[in-house]
Amino acid sequence: MRTALMLLFLLALAAVPGSLLPQRPLSQTAVAQYFADHPQLAPFLDRLGLFDVFAAPWFAAVYLLLFISLVGCLVPRTWGHMRAVRAEPPKAPSRLSRLPRHAEIATELGNEQALDVAEEELRVARYRVLRREGSLSAEKGLLKESGNIVFHLALLSLLISLAIGKLWGYEGSVLVQEGQGFCNTFQQYDTYSAGPLIDGADLSPLCVDLEDFQARYEPDLTPASFTGDITYSRTLDGPDEQATIGINSPLRVDGTRLYLTGRGFAPIFSVTLADGSELTDLSAPFLPTDSSTMISEGVLKLPDLGSAQDQLALEGVFLPTAADAGGGLLTSVDPRPLDPAVAIVVYAGTVGLDSGIPQNVFTLDRDRIERGQLERVGSANLRPGDSLDLPDGTSVTFTGFKEFAALQVHRDPGQLAVLVSALLMLAGLLTTLLVRRRRIFLRPGDRVLEIGGLAQGGSSDSTEFERIVQRIRIALADRNGTDRKDP
Repeated sequence: MRTALMLLFLLALAAVPGSLLPQRPLSQTAVAQYFADHPQLAPFLDRLGLFDVFAAPWFAAVYLLLFISLVGCLVPRTWGHMRAVRAEPPKAPSRLSRLPRHAEIATELGNEQALDVAEEELRVARYRVLRREGSLSAEKGLLKESGNIVFHLALLSLLISLAIGKLWGYEGSVLVQEGQGFCNTFQQYDTYSAGPLIDGADLSPLCVDLEDFQARYEPDLTPASFTGDITYSRTLDGPDEQATIGINSPLRVDGTRLYLTGRGFAPIFSVTLADGSELTDLSAPFLPTDSSTMISEGVLKLPDLGSAQDQLALEGVFLPTAADAGGGLLTSVDPRPLDPAVAIVVYAGTVGLDSGIPQNVFTLDRDRIERGQLERVGSANLRPGDSLDLPDGTSVTFTGFKEFAALQVHRDPGQLAVLVSALLMLAGLLTTLLVRRRRIFLRPGDRVLEIGGLAQGGSSDSTEFERIVQRIRIALADRNGTDRKDP
């Protein structure tokens, strides 16, 4: 058991780098940034597997050794406990006065009659009683060791269940605007993580369309509920089904859960080029920066306007309920879209989406602006229907907005087992802490019944021993009085 405890501590210690350092399954960009910031240290840490701790061989080795150690502890303890359950209580010691608890009860009953009365009271108190050679042996509390074993078996089951979830589980997150949808494939997720034994063919077939999103608020503007009406199908050609999901009400389909984890706004623009051609219904999600007012920031990148030098980028702030903050600035005073507006800055040049270098879709590459590859050509505060005219004759019009929902698909085949294991651990721990193992021995003497008690596990509480002695004393007195009345 000491080895198991040391390995459990070592496992917890080994997980610390996974919290302090960026992890590749969670963010490749963060890992790349760490390499850029620490060019000498990062390669050394990478060789140690510290950027993917939970898939590192040394972490798996500690995990496996912990399993082996727990099994090595539990197997002999379980068999030993089963033998103890089947075994009879031990023989009463010859000198009960040497036990931690000792009492004597005067009685005029014969030895066998006194033992009969004591045996009856002990059985009523749910003791296991054995009578031999003119003495009684009783014990109670074997459930304490049972709870201990259940706790450790449940701990082993919990670790196995977590391993199953990590190996065969996956999750993916995506932002979906009203009227749009996605299917459960890794290519359509904004971010995803999957166990090493999962590939694309193992994902549950599921396609989802977000039909409508509703956000309701209390009178003090605290959120009351966020719900999304969705249409989903279990196969590409399967029938459509309707459902409503919320923050604490996910969609459950064949072991896969679809959660609603956030929301926001996506302003809609139309762009009329100098040659008269028009691009309509252009939108991009703007991420909230203030949850109390839902002020949101984002970028709409337009790389396909005819040539590489004729690309636009609209960097802006969306305000659900706009109010004048002075100096030509706008702010939002309400998270509800009562008077929407957008403040935009338009850049022209090369956005860089065709460069092959990954970039954040919610921000502009500031290096391109500094190098002059993107040039600021206009800015304005717009309400629905307002337009911004650019020097080359291009016109940008703010036409409205859509709401979007942040959805997360999650599958963990070990989730139910983790819950059951945790509940069993709690039950086993409570049983271990609340149940005390104790033994009571009785030996009759000359007009006296001698009682000795032993509480195993270091308990010093004498309440139950005194209660048992009192019950036996009353029962002996009652029997003695009854016998005197007999003719």
